[in-house]
Amino acid sequence: MQGLRRALSRRRAQPQLQPGTATGPDATAEAGARAPRACGAGAPRSCILDPSGDWYYWWISGMVLPIMYNWIILICRSCFTDLQEQHALVWLSLDYVCDAFYLLDIVVRFHTGFLQEGILVQDRAQIRQRYLGSSSFIWDVASVLPTDLLYLRLGLGVPVVRANRCLRAPRLFEAFDRRETRTGYPNAFRIAKLMLYVFVTIHWNACLYFALSTHLGLGADAWVYPNASRPGFDRPLRQYLYSFYFSTLILTTVGDTPEPQREEEFLFMIAGFLLAVLGFATIMGSMSSVISNMNAADAAFYPDHDPVKHYLQTHGVSRRLTQRVTRWHQHLRAHKKLTEERGVLRHLPARLRAEVAASVHMPALSKVALFQSCERGVLEELVLKLRPQVFSPGEFVCRKGDVGREMYFIREGQLAVVADDGVTQLVTLGEGLYFGEISLINITGNKSGNRRTANIKSIGYSDLFCLSKEDLTEVLTEFPTARAMMEAKGREILLRMDKLDVNAEAAAEAAAEEAERRAQALEEALEGLQTRVARLLAQLESSAFKLALRIERLECQLQLRSAAGEPGNSDRVAV
Repeated sequence: MQGLRRALSRRRAQPQLQPGTATGPDATAEAGARAPRACGAGAPRSCILDPSGDWYYWWISGMVLPIMYNWIILICRSCFTDLQEQHALVWLSLDYVCDAFYLLDIVVRFHTGFLQEGILVQDRAQIRQRYLGSSSFIWDVASVLPTDLLYLRLGLGVPVVRANRCLRAPRLFEAFDRRETRTGYPNAFRIAKLMLYVFVTIHWNACLYFALSTHLGLGADAWVYPNASRPGFDRPLRQYLYSFYFSTLILTTVGDTPEPQREEEFLFMIAGFLLAVLGFATIMGSMSSVISNMNAADAAFYPDHDPVKHYLQTHGVSRRLTQRVTRWHQHLRAHKKLTEERGVLRHLPARLRAEVAASVHMPALSKVALFQSCERGVLEELVLKLRPQVFSPGEFVCRKGDVGREMYFIREGQLAVVADDGVTQLVTLGEGLYFGEISLINITGNKSGNRRTANIKSIGYSDLFCLSKEDLTEVLTEFPTARAMMEAKGREILLRMDKLDVNAEAAAEAAAEEAERRAQALEEALEGLQTRVARLLAQLESSAFKLALRIERLECQLQLRSAAGEPGNSDRVAV
């Protein structure tokens, strides 16, 4: 009965399946596929933009145009009334095109994902809820409110009713930040952005100057804008250029301006001077920051020449050698040759640094016959060990007879294999070639004995990659299989070059076998000695134990005899 009750209870606990419902792993996968639709995430993920993707980047870059249009044109149309009246239809068309972009930007916001715990959220419900609850939604809605309806009451000559369109400025700053991150010339972009801010500031100040002049009366004194009755001063272009020129004089304080006559003029000049002081401080701080960033970037890429120059001058090095060192530094900067690659990439994670190095150096490393049979893990470790080196014209990369400790890959430039006189060129090595690979592995029977067999000299400036023997040994320590394969490949190359002494290799192998045989014989003899010593120790312990028992027995007999020979012991017992 208890077994039947347990079976019934288990059956009640099982979920009731609908007819036609599949079971097993396929059913689990199907349920997992249906789960997102059940929780409201059935939207096609292709419609969700990645905030770090290209589509979102280009969209937000395009939003710079309508935002800058409103920031620059609206104030100009509001202050220069003739400009608004002469081109009213053009301005209305451009206004509503910008409004369409603003509305589309709100739609894009509803389709832009966000990161949650490092994972891109593509659920439309969560995206909509997050956007509606943010302050960005309030600013975006406020910037598209239909304030144009005030045209019906005030007329088309009052474009200031669209001032709320300037509330989309945070989107502009976001676009600038992303552009600065993506551009290959961030310092130039910072300077251009700073100049744009300066232009907008002068532009706004010029428009306010003309508006104040209109309010006070054109030509009322020497400070305000001249009267339109003067020849040429009634044209909108002349009005704007004069106002912009006057605003530039105020904000840069580089020229004489007419003395203000009224309180409003004094206040305007004071505000302009204060803004100029703040602007100059901002400009100088920004420029110094840009220059320091450029110097830091150069220091990270190129070695500093000043300490080397001071060292050469202190020790009285010859002028010719000093000029060679100077030209070498100039070549690095002129052609953007990077020598501190490890220092530049040191902040990247290990795997990402390996991928970057592989994308740069893997094509050159995979051309080496010695490494073609190696697994990719070995090559990925080796690319992190490559060090760029630049050789000057006429400089020897290696000389015949030198101990080979590095191999080289020619990235750019030409090298010549020269005779012993150092002048006669035998062979020219170009881009993509390599040399010195056999010297990295100690191969028994190598006739050259791991020494260079030729003189190699740089014809011009040569950009090489260097791989040291120590770095290769460090990598191959963790890959013994790859080491054996590379040694076999090296022997094959030496045989093809007729630089492998087979007899020496056989003698070395025989010597190694003899040494192994002797080692085994010594091990066997040592094991025999250990066995004999163990037996002797066992016999010694047994003899010592027997001797201890005999001594104990003799001591007991002695005690008994001593006790039996004492007088009066029997009487004490009786009493």
